[in-house]
Amino acid sequence: MRVMKFGGTSVGKPERMHQVSQLITRDDEPTIVVLSALSGTTNSLVEISNCLSSGDNEGATAKTEALEKHYQQFIIDLIKSPELLSKAQDVLKEHFEFLRITQRVSLSDALNKDILAQGELMSTKLFSLYLEQEKIEHALIPALEFMKLDINEEPDLVLIEEKIKVVLAHHPSKKLFITQGYICRNVKGEVDNLKRGGSDYTASLIAAAVKATVCEIWTDIDGMHNNDPRVVDKTVAIEQLSFDEAAELAYFGAKILHPTCIWPAQQENIPVKLLNTMQPTAAGTVIKKEAGSVGVKAVAAKDGIIAIKIKSSRMLLAYGFLRKIFEVFEKYKTPIDMITTSEVAVSVTIDTDEHLNEIIAELSNIASIEVERAQTIVSIVGNEIAKTDAILKKLFDAIEEVPVTMVSYGGSHHNISLLIPSTFKTKTLQLVNKGLFNL
Repeated sequence: MRVMKFGGTSVGKPERMHQVSQLITRDDEPTIVVLSALSGTTNSLVEISNCLSSGDNEGATAKTEALEKHYQQFIIDLIKSPELLSKAQDVLKEHFEFLRITQRVSLSDALNKDILAQGELMSTKLFSLYLEQEKIEHALIPALEFMKLDINEEPDLVLIEEKIKVVLAHHPSKKLFITQGYICRNVKGEVDNLKRGGSDYTASLIAAAVKATVCEIWTDIDGMHNNDPRVVDKTVAIEQLSFDEAAELAYFGAKILHPTCIWPAQQENIPVKLLNTMQPTAAGTVIKKEAGSVGVKAVAAKDGIIAIKIKSSRMLLAYGFLRKIFEVFEKYKTPIDMITTSEVAVSVTIDTDEHLNEIIAELSNIASIEVERAQTIVSIVGNEIAKTDAILKKLFDAIEEVPVTMVSYGGSHHNISLLIPSTFKTKTLQLVNKGLFNL
């Protein structure tokens, strides 16, 4: 069995859904299809929820009506059968009536997550009706019946595997299954989600649960590129990456793949393929255990980084000082991206300011603190590159004009990371592309 995930742009127009239906039926291999919401839908639902949160019911109503109008036109273009079009209209009526009801009650965190779930619920129901129109045998299996979070708000893979087997067993004659990405239930049984980009995570978790032959992630770009094509003119698709290389790239900013997607597939050694819905014959990128080659594969950039310098003369030979620092970040569940140390200072980077004031307040009790915002981490990723002196020399020769404030080297064999002011991001990516890839 294979798992195929299609993102919002892959199902965002009726003609794209036509293409998806052809891709998922190209052979007889049993397939689970994971769909995101139609492109733009989740953003609209977030805006509706934000309006409700601020008491702007008129704004919420206007945004709901605009979204409904978009969907009404979408189903007219998608469904040609009068009987199935009526069913599609009933689907929209159900979900948009729910959105209107939310405007008459107090917004809670649980209700907010219910609102955000509507996009995936609608996209899968409408796609199921389209498959029915095309007489393509399938079963719509609700992700809320098997995608579960544990007490730590992490996917419970054991329970997911157990539940999905039960769900699939209800359809012994079917070979094609459609389900939602992103949405799940928490330990309270409430509707929850796997955060932005979580449909990739859903696909990988399902692939691990059913021991799939492959997990295919279909987007609007032909695989993972060696650099960001939005700011660099000459980029090329990468043929093969190891799980570790892909995880580094995803975590440090490669937008095509959600950072959480790699881990479940890696645990079961399931290849992940990054493919292009608009160019289905393109080779794309395969991610597997083997790296395929040695050397630099790609560069990625992660924006919105905050650098915190923690300086104390008491640090010299102070047993437990680092532990005290890390305990503060652990207390506020704030992960650290990069870290460097000297005799009297520790510098770390984080990618959120959610608890920044509290962190600074606690760290100020043991050290002097300097904070620098608007930073970017640029990561150079490839197999065994941290063991190759020539790569380090070529890298720093290429970016000699760039003010680098931190370097992470040697912590991973696959990654060299630099911290730079965000204003130098585009220039750095272009210089690295020329210096390391000769492009």
